[in-house]
Amino acid sequence: MPELPEVEMVARGLRASLIGCTVTRVDVRWPRSVVPADPAAFARRLAGQTITGVGRRGKWVLIALEGGDVLLVHLRMTGRLLVESAQCLDERHLRVLFFLDDGRPHGRTWLQFVDQRKFGRMVLTNEPQQVVGDLGPEPLDDGFTPERFGEMLARRRGRIKPLLLNQRFLAGLGNIYTDESLWRSRIHPLRRADTLSPLEVQRLHGAIRSVLREAIASGGTTLSDGTYQQADGEPGQFAGRLAVYGQAEQPCPRCGATIERIRVSQRGTHFCPGCQLLARENFKVGAIDSGGILA
Repeated sequence: MPELPEVEMVARGLRASLIGCTVTRVDVRWPRSVVPADPAAFARRLAGQTITGVGRRGKWVLIALEGGDVLLVHLRMTGRLLVESAQCLDERHLRVLFFLDDGRPHGRTWLQFVDQRKFGRMVLTNEPQQVVGDLGPEPLDDGFTPERFGEMLARRRGRIKPLLLNQRFLAGLGNIYTDESLWRSRIHPLRRADTLSPLEVQRLHGAIRSVLREAIASGGTTLSDGTYQQADGEPGQFAGRLAVYGQAEQPCPRCGATIERIRVSQRGTHFCPGCQLLARENFKVGAIDSGGILA
């Protein structure tokens, strides 16, 4: 579930806690959490390395190490990175445990990778571009302008929702913020990307950036399942501001029409039929649209 705002908040929390800490030991409890699945080599390579920086690219957390390696972490659906100064609080779902020396006398910290459904992955490499090099532009970067966005869309004939979910097209968006951005810009999720007018492109560009910024300011979105938490264990507060995502059968906060839920590329999709109209020429392809989405 974690999308750009949630991963950004995790990275910020880790940055405040981990920079300057040295990895003393790594305990891999679920071998497939690391890629390649060689826990002994993974732990051996990390031991003794000091953390020099924490960043984000798309939905990946990037932890830089003094030796030139980068630990890339993808949380997928239920992964969490939690910094603790006491023993692990969730032994049942603990997949990787990092023992850290924070440089203080008798100082010790644990970084826990907890992942209930075991889909999250960690990659340790000195060439991070091999992992994240194919990602699309960052939607909050200065270089992502309405003009550039329009050029990107003009070459695409597919439906707008699956396209925005495609991480090679645009990095960081997932189901929640795609639905919210399309609602804010009054664009139906089944619209063909190359049919958007310049005004619609500008509206969608602004909606994507504003919803992401607002979600980051709110600490991200923690849904009812509680799977996403910030690095300090606190939930995000943006769920209370969601207009359409998860609001099926509720009135649209803009026009009052009943919000609907359909399937688009095998993903549950929420929209308002009163605000997000679909022209007849766009309606020939059904609600289920084929095509792959890189997580």
